[in-house]
Amino acid sequence: MTAALESPVRRIGWRRWLPIAAVITFLLISAVGMLLFLGVDMGPANLAVGLTAAVVPVPLLVASFLWLDRYEPEPIRYLAFCFAWGAAIATSVALAVNTGSALLFDRIGLPESLVAVLVAPFIEELMKALAPILLVWRRRREWSGITDGIVYCGMSALGFAMVENVLYLGKHGYATGVEEFGPATGLQNLFLIFIVRILFTGFAHPLFSAMTGIGLGIAARSGDRRVRWLAPIAGLLLAMLLHGLFNLLPTLSVSLAQPYIMLYGYLGFMVPFFFAVVGFAIALRSWEGRLTERILPFYVRAGWFSPPEVAALGSLARRHSARHWARRVAGEAGQKAMRNFQFAATQLALLRDGMNRGLHTDPRDLHKNATEEHRLLTSMQGYRDAFANRDPQTPRAFWDGLNYQVTFPDGQTRTVPAPAEPVVPVPVRLAPAFPVYAPPAYGFPGYGPPPGYGGYGGYHYGMPSYGQPNYGPPQQYYAPPPQYYAPPYGPPVISSAPPFPQPPAQPEGPPQQQP
Repeated sequence: MTAALESPVRRIGWRRWLPIAAVITFLLISAVGMLLFLGVDMGPANLAVGLTAAVVPVPLLVASFLWLDRYEPEPIRYLAFCFAWGAAIATSVALAVNTGSALLFDRIGLPESLVAVLVAPFIEELMKALAPILLVWRRRREWSGITDGIVYCGMSALGFAMVENVLYLGKHGYATGVEEFGPATGLQNLFLIFIVRILFTGFAHPLFSAMTGIGLGIAARSGDRRVRWLAPIAGLLLAMLLHGLFNLLPTLSVSLAQPYIMLYGYLGFMVPFFFAVVGFAIALRSWEGRLTERILPFYVRAGWFSPPEVAALGSLARRHSARHWARRVAGEAGQKAMRNFQFAATQLALLRDGMNRGLHTDPRDLHKNATEEHRLLTSMQGYRDAFANRDPQTPRAFWDGLNYQVTFPDGQTRTVPAPAEPVVPVPVRLAPAFPVYAPPAYGFPGYGPPPGYGGYGGYHYGMPSYGQPNYGPPQQYYAPPPQYYAPPYGPPVISSAPPFPQPPAQPEGPPQQQP
């Protein structure tokens, strides 16, 4: 009987881990095969020199993409998957196709240089894009927008460029120089190719793949089926076009003996276009980072966030200041809790934005969204507890969805309207334990404001002796706005009763001292 009950669990576990093990094995075999091919083709010494030189810029470029993805960092395993795919799979297929095309062109009497213009851009960009496309297909929930597309495609492009640079630096640079005039010439060639391919054009592959990433990012956050198909195709075609144009410049310069073609094309188009894309990516990161300011006010109206909390999530500088404050009042644990709180708030905003866009229509996905929203709100309450009740410089207060209820030094609780610019870190008052609720069947949970319990479940900043410790629930409960529900699910059922049980009435009396 026990074995019969345990066998389905084992099967589910095998079904979950078997594809992952297959992907890892496939990547490892491909990487080992690529290394063996390079070692045989170039020689171990030339491979070591080329690999060492090609790896030098990789940490800096990877750090740049991680910096771009600071608001909602992607899982390391997916970033590593894209990098390994570009380094092992994409390069192997592209190398085989380009080599075969060169032999075919030579047989039919076409110059081999045309492979770089007519074949390489298409096969290389397609292979680099396959890993992010697989992630969109199987892990669409991990995509929060265009920035994620740029990061995933950029990591795949970095892996591809690193292996390609091994060939150019180790074989065409160092090995060729050693064969002709000795190690000194080999090092000189290596240095010159490093300057050209790493310093001057090292941005090329990530720049081309960024076009595919923009298309995938648009598709991942769109509820329109046509956009989901057309945006990635358009981005991939643009990446191929840019790649072909970039390869055309040196081909024309050599065939026409006009070196200025490459110079003018590089300085007049590629460099300005690169800085334009960098500026777009930085501006886009800032815009996507302010998603919390556009989405979380819904929870402010329901009482789950206060305006200063939402304002403190609007930029990296504000988030850094909030973590600095949490460390000042609660030490390392408070700083870690604030970082987790910020990450959970970003995930909550992305989840709610996806609901508003109608990204998921399957009932199972809707149920997952409801469960995930519940989990995030619960975890954020726990994170607050780590830096709650720590700052003696702010009076006890809570946000009821419209105004602040602030306890003054005379023990009286007064209503204070929210200022136009939220500058006072007044917290949200939450329950000590998240109550169990029953979400509607495959729908969005109707969260009301947090109930008023006997103590402060959320964090407050007041002196322990300020006022009464209990305020009771807010006087009005706010139903979700119409856009909270997607059109296919009908109008919301608004009940006059709050979604959480009412707390017992608190007796009136003098202010109570808290330990």
